[in-house]
Amino acid sequence: MCTVTLIPKEGNDFVLTSNRDEAPDRGSSFPEIYIVDDTKVLFPKDEISGGTWIGISEQNRVVCLLNGGFERHERKVSYRLSRGVVATDFMTFKDVEGEISVFNFSNIEPFTMVIVDWNTHLKFFELVWDGETKHFKQLPLKEHIWSSTTLYTKAMKTERQSWFEDFKTEHELTAETLLQFHKTAGQGNLDYGVIMDRGFVKTTSITQIEKSNRQLGMRYKNLFKGETSYKALELPQTVNE
Repeated sequence: MCTVTLIPKEGNDFVLTSNRDEAPDRGSSFPEIYIVDDTKVLFPKDEISGGTWIGISEQNRVVCLLNGGFERHERKVSYRLSRGVVATDFMTFKDVEGEISVFNFSNIEPFTMVIVDWNTHLKFFELVWDGETKHFKQLPLKEHIWSSTTLYTKAMKTERQSWFEDFKTEHELTAETLLQFHKTAGQGNLDYGVIMDRGFVKTTSITQIEKSNRQLGMRYKNLFKGETSYKALELPQTVNE
């Protein structure tokens, strides 16, 4: 998995949208609110790992996971900790920057994590664990797109980036238009269109998180069932509101 776009809006607001590319028989539940380490979190649960690839936390944070680091890797037979469980852990940290500096990443499969945090002011982060080294940086507050390294070559990523750039020139980026992009970009290209289908792996769902003032909600569409859900998470007041 997957394809992720992220855009800032005014103030501490943003839109993050994720297409999940996964084996068709790997199920997931519709998003629900859970309590993890005394923290209220909202996410769709992966039925195998019990974790997730995307979620919202009352710690004023959103976490979104993509498989793979910078380069494709050979999978080990087993790992110490599921990446989906790592994602839920990172949602619950009070100080995500501090925790990342001391977190034990050993024997975890490579991943890329997009983090949005607005405890003081809006911040975008990218965390890449390549299997040996942690790469963590704050990103500029601008439009971004990611594609999973495990499924897409550098050439495919470059073309998908160009689709996004072309889309930006033709559309104002809003939650609605970004959903359009995630449904139609590269349409008909089953190999690496944003909705893809290689048989053994395909786009199974689209999840969108939008923050607008103190309203924070998650739209989730299961592409197999054709069913859509929406849930909101009540936010605590931040210091600059």
